[in-house]
Amino acid sequence: MMNFNLLLERSVKIHGHLCPGQVLGVKMAMLGMELVGVGIQEEGRTKNLIVYVEMDRCATDAIQSVTRCSLGHRSMKFLDYGKMAATFVNLESGQAVRIIAREDTREKARELFPDIEDRYEAQIQTYMIMPSEDLFDVMTVRVTIPPEDMPGRPLRRVQCTRCGEYVQDMREVYRGDEVLCKACAEGTYYEPCN
Repeated sequence: MMNFNLLLERSVKIHGHLCPGQVLGVKMAMLGMELVGVGIQEEGRTKNLIVYVEMDRCATDAIQSVTRCSLGHRSMKFLDYGKMAATFVNLESGQAVRIIAREDTREKARELFPDIEDRYEAQIQTYMIMPSEDLFDVMTVRVTIPPEDMPGRPLRRVQCTRCGEYVQDMREVYRGDEVLCKACAEGTYYEPCN
């Protein structure tokens, strides 16, 4: 198993700087992979693992760097819950754990390192020395992953009857006799300028 310092270094290279979220994300990923019985890969993609991340913050980059799971390979799923939490699923065994960063560790940083004025630096130092059982709460969970969410090639592609764009992996919406993309059915996050 790769050691924490090497994994943190790999994460910092991807993320661009060291921050508390990097330390938490690396430790979270290491713990999650250990608990579901998936080994950390030095090179290449990790097989038989899907990770659901619940935040679009620094820890997600760290989790990606350790697990080698990614959105592009469909082995990382982003759920915008705004929580410092992630679920690790072993696709072979079905074993899954959800790991949540404990909020009280921020206060521990002030207690453990009162002389460090920069609170982020105090958090980094605290998270580096704290054992996982003090940093995280762990829940054993069950995750049912539908076939269209599994890694691999798209199962189906259909054309939206309104805009003509193609939709993959059963993300289309049916309204009467129309097959629609979610943008046409529910509205978009963007506004066309022309």
